[in-house]
Order: sequence, then structure tokens, then C-alpha cells
Amino acid sequence: MREGGSQGFHLLAALLCAAGLTACDGNGNTYVEPPPAKVRMAQPLQQNVTKYFELTGNTAAFKSVDIEARVQGFVETIDYRDGTAVKAGDKLFGIQSNTYQAQLDQAQATLTSAQAAQVGANQEYTRQVNLSAQKVGTQTALDNAKATLDQANATILNAQASLELAKINLGYTTVTAPFDGTVTAHLVEIGTLVGVSGPTTLATIVQLDPLYANFNVSESQVLMIKRELAAQGHTFKQTDLPNIPIEMGLQGETDYPFKGHLDYAAPQVDASTGTLAVRGVVENKDRALLPGLFVRVRVPVGHEDKALLVRDDAIGINQQGNYVLVVGKDETVEQRLVKTGQSEGRLRVIESGLSAEDWVVTEGFQQAVPGNKVAPEKATMEIPATADASGAAAPQAGAQ
Repeated sequence: MREGGSQGFHLLAALLCAAGLTACDGNGNTYVEPPPAKVRMAQPLQQNVTKYFELTGNTAAFKSVDIEARVQGFVETIDYRDGTAVKAGDKLFGIQSNTYQAQLDQAQATLTSAQAAQVGANQEYTRQVNLSAQKVGTQTALDNAKATLDQANATILNAQASLELAKINLGYTTVTAPFDGTVTAHLVEIGTLVGVSGPTTLATIVQLDPLYANFNVSESQVLMIKRELAAQGHTFKQTDLPNIPIEMGLQGETDYPFKGHLDYAAPQVDASTGTLAVRGVVENKDRALLPGLFVRVRVPVGHEDKALLVRDDAIGINQQGNYVLVVGKDETVEQRLVKTGQSEGRLRVIESGLSAEDWVVTEGFQQAVPGNKVAPEKATMEIPATADASGAAAPQAGAQ
């Protein structure tokens, strides 16, 4: 029994050893290289591009005026609704007018009395002239009649001025809109005594169409514009400003839907900031803009033929700057540093570092490792309708 058991043990050991040798054989554990990552690549889009200065600024009201009470009295009526649009000449407030109507009537009576006195003085002067011609009257009487007539004429002029002033003061009791605009909430209530120690602010009227856009241009940008104009044989003039268009967009928007033109440029650069104050006028017919908004402004400064554009989501950023992934002839990925320019929708201009013949990875960005081979699929430089579900976009795409 022991001998049979020993033989069985040796047989089992031999089988285990054979299995171990088989497992250690290299043919049973060969490394299989994973297939190349699938990516999509496209050549840069070439098209004509207008160069812009992209700036930031603030909107301001085209007109903004405080509505003030110019005469003393109690507020009797408020004839508008807070925050509504009004037309020039619309009545906004009514101030107590009976006192000024009485002053007007008094001035009219004084003028009538002065006119009656003038008639008598004129008749007396005419009579003295006739008597003097007949050698009957004295020179003294004639001189006195002439002085009385002159005084009557002066009294009429004074009475007419008083009457005109009374009309003006009576007109001030009706406060009207000086121009088309939107009136703010009223600052006084009916029954308030206004104009006691000077003009009292009743409300403010603001014109919202058009609007001003105020922004600053750096000194280097000013010099660049001058060089561009000099190269074209032109000299900048203030009268050229209305011919220079501007485009404006709100924060959070990607486009520039509001159009306008330049209106003003400061005559000198601010030495403390190194910037030039510039102002544009933008249409605001649908009242989509409000004064005081922080806005993006761009001004055309040149034109570039056949500029290279790449999708924003195909551009990454690292410590060295912006880059794109380029697929070489041997289908090996290369990281290429580029200098980016302005955006054109969801495309961005590549100013340097890329040629029109290069193939840029547009999808599968995260799977494309520099130095590794990929399985590329050619495509065109188009913006996808939806985001890549696989997360192929660059993690920090489009950073400037």
C-alpha cells in the first residue's frame, strides 16, 4: 500500500511540475498592444476675417435730465405713471398756479393802465407841438410834454416785461417732458411744497434710444491704429468717427447683436492710465439695453485674407500656452503650441503655429496622447450640433 501510494504521489508531483512549466512558458502570456485610439481630425478652415479690437465698457444714457420745480408752490397733480415712456411736451406735474395766474392778471392790468397813460401823454405832446408851431405855446411846456410821453413809453416797456415774466412763471407751474424718454419714480407727493429755497427735483427723465457705450482704448492700440492708417495712406480725423462701426454684446452672450458707430474720442491719452476714452452710439429700439450695463465692445481695425480658424473646443492650454493636437503623416500625435486670436462664433483665429495643411484633432481630444499613434478619421472643421458625449473636447478649450 505504501509503495502504491508513493508512486501516486510521484505521479501527482510530476503532473504539477509539468503544469508549472507550461504556465511559465512565454507563449502563454504574450503582451498584446491595444489598438490606436480613434479620433477625428480636420484641417483649419480658411476664410477672410475682419480684425477687431475686443474691449469692455459700460452703457450710458444718451440723455438724462432731472425734472425740477422752478417756481414755489404745492404739487397739485402727478400726470404720469412711474417708469413709463413719455413724449416731449407731455405734462408730468402740476404745481399750484392760482397765485401766478393772479400775478399775470395784475401785470396785464398794469400794462393796460400804462397804455392808457401813453395815449394821454401822446395827445398832450401833439397839442404842445401844434401850439409851438403857432408861436402860442412855450418851449418849457413842449419839453415837459415830451418827457411825459417818454416816461409813458418806458412804463409800457416795463409793464410788457412784467407781463412776459408773469406768463413764464405761470408756465413753470405745468412741468412737461423736455424730450422723449422714460421717467423715473416721482420724488414728491401731491401736496408737497416745492421750490421754497431753490429748484426741487421732482423726477428724472432718461432717453434709452439710442444709448452711449463708453470704453477705453490702450495706448498701444491707438498707435497700432495710426500705423494701420498710415500704411493705407490715411490720417485719422475726428470727423471720421461716425464712419467707424462698432458692435456690442452683453455679458454671457457670444455674439454682438447691437450695432452702432463711434461718436467721440478724447483729444488726449490719460497719462495716469495710458488709455484713450472713446464713446460709441448704439441703437436700442427694443429697449433691450439699460444704462450702466457692463458690455463687450468690438471695433474693426483691419482685414485678413485666408485666416486660419480652428474650433474653440479643439484648443487646449497648459503652462506653455495654448496648443492644438496635430496628427502627422505617420499618424502620430504631436502637441503644437499656437498663438490664438479673436473668436468667430465658436471658431478661433490661429495667428501662428499652424499651417493650412496640418490635421488638427477635433474629436477624441482626451484619447489623443502626444507621441502615440492614433486611428484618425478625416472630417471638416465644423461646429457639432451637440457636445461630444464622450467628453472629447479639450478640458480647458479656447483659453486665451
